[in-house]
Amino acid sequence: MLIGIEPDGRVSEVARRRLEGYLNTQGCTADIRFNSNDPARALVFRVGIPGAGESPALVAVNSAGDLPQPAWITRRSAGVRGLAELEDRDLATVAGQDPLGAELPVEALRKEGVSPDPGQLYEAGDYSSALGLLLHNNTHAAVSELGFVEPFLDKNGLVVTWSGPPLIAAAWYRHAGWREAAANCEQALVRRQREDDRQAFAAFPEWVAGFARHDSQHSEDSSQ
Repeated sequence: MLIGIEPDGRVSEVARRRLEGYLNTQGCTADIRFNSNDPARALVFRVGIPGAGESPALVAVNSAGDLPQPAWITRRSAGVRGLAELEDRDLATVAGQDPLGAELPVEALRKEGVSPDPGQLYEAGDYSSALGLLLHNNTHAAVSELGFVEPFLDKNGLVVTWSGPPLIAAAWYRHAGWREAAANCEQALVRRQREDDRQAFAAFPEWVAGFARHDSQHSEDSSQ
């Protein structure tokens, strides 16, 4: 079963082997390839908001099992009361295509009339590094994902200054090579969590803690 992962810079042979090995033990004969355009792919993981007409098979969820939420984080001692107070401040974002890492948080700033110059945006390699820039006083705020950052807030004197609505920011999609046998792969992916094997999850954005069926998330969101 050919499975593609578009890792947005997180290509890791160790992650590939560990995830492939796990899937093989779960009845999914997997051949995982990074950044492949092979038309025989059964499943493909990629970051980004689904396009028109796209329906993910599985969606990436955060540590709470929920769809992710973009967030701006500041130090409690800074007393930032809203996004408008980030005007002319240095800000930490996360490089790559993940919409939570820059696109959505920066869009939220612009809606408040804040348009940071390129020199005020410090691109970190991941969410931990972005928080590190904030904690070391190199920036005034940092982007994050709400579920990912919550465990770090109180003990580091941080607060959530803004958070956006839940959304699909990364997902698994069925492709032309999908067959009934690929259902085993989907079921295995739903059962696996980052805490089960952090090395395998190195292929995914840092906030991704697991995967859930798209229809189950839709039902939960509708009932809230």
